[in-house]
Amino acid sequence: MKLPLRYRVAQFLIGIRNWTVAQLVSLCLWLIRLVPLKYAARMFESFARWLGPKIWRHKVVMDNLAIAFPEKSIGEREKLASDNWAQMARSLIEYIYLDEIFDLDEDNTESERIEIKNAEQFHKLRDDGLPAILFTGHIANFELLPLVSSRFGLEIQSMYRRPNNPHAASKVADARKEYGKNLVASGAGASFQLMSALERGDHVGLLVDQKFRRGINIPFFGKDAKTNPLLAKLARRYNCPVHGARTIRLPNGRFRLEITDELILPRDENGDVDIKGTMQLVTDVVEGWVREYPEQWLWMHRRWG
Repeated sequence: MKLPLRYRVAQFLIGIRNWTVAQLVSLCLWLIRLVPLKYAARMFESFARWLGPKIWRHKVVMDNLAIAFPEKSIGEREKLASDNWAQMARSLIEYIYLDEIFDLDEDNTESERIEIKNAEQFHKLRDDGLPAILFTGHIANFELLPLVSSRFGLEIQSMYRRPNNPHAASKVADARKEYGKNLVASGAGASFQLMSALERGDHVGLLVDQKFRRGINIPFFGKDAKTNPLLAKLARRYNCPVHGARTIRLPNGRFRLEITDELILPRDENGDVDIKGTMQLVTDVVEGWVREYPEQWLWMHRRWG
C-alpha cells in the first residue's frame, strides 16, 4: 500500500535531517582529531562540567545518586555529578583517538596507556575451547574491553546499541570494525546471534547494567531495578563459564582492564543455573565496581523506576 504524500515527504525530510546531522558530526570529529588528545580531553571535560548541570539529564543523575548514596550530602553528590559529566565527556572524545589509546605491543605486555590485571584469564578463555560469557557495565571507557580481548586472540561477540540515526549508525559501525569485530546490534534477533555463538564454542559479551522494561526485579543499591535476565538464561542453557570484566580510568590518561575469575553461579534444586540468583550475583559485582569508582559509571540513564 502506497503511503500518502505527506508521509513520504516527512520521511524524505527526516532522511535529509539525519544525513545532515551525521555529516556535521563527522566534520566536528575530524576537526577535533587535529587537536592532541590531552588538550581536547581537558577542553571537553571543562565544557561538560559547565553544560551538564544545565540540562534536564542532570536531574536524572542527581536522582540516581540520591538513590545509590543517600548517606552523602547534596554537595557531595553534586561533586560526583560534576566528575561524572567530565568522565563521560572524556570517554566520548577518546572514541576519536582509539588508535592512539590502544597501544598494546604485539606481545600485549607493554603499553603506556593500558595495563592488564589477571591477564591469564584471557589466555585461559582463549585456549580452553569452551564457550563463555563476559559481562561488564557502562564504566569508564568500556569500548576498550573487546579491543583488548581481540588483541589476546579472544574474539567476543559483543552486543551494542545502534544509534537511532541510520547514517550515524553506519559510521559508528565502520569505526568499531576498524578496531574490533564480531559486534551484534541490540534488537530483534540479537539473542539468537549470541546463542549461535555459544553453540559454536565462541564467547559473548553483555552489558548488564541498563534498565530492561520486561526484565526481572533485582535489587541494585538496595532498590529493585528491572534487569535483563538474558545472561542467566544463556548460562543456564549452555552451562558455560561467566566472568566479569571492567575498565578503570586511571590518572594521566591511563586505564586498567580487569577480568574476574569464573563466578560460581547459584543453582536450583535440580542443579540448573538459578536465573534470579545469578542476576543478583552479577548485579552485586557491578554494584561493587560502581561503589569503588562512582564517578566513572553512566548515571544519566534511568536505572530505577
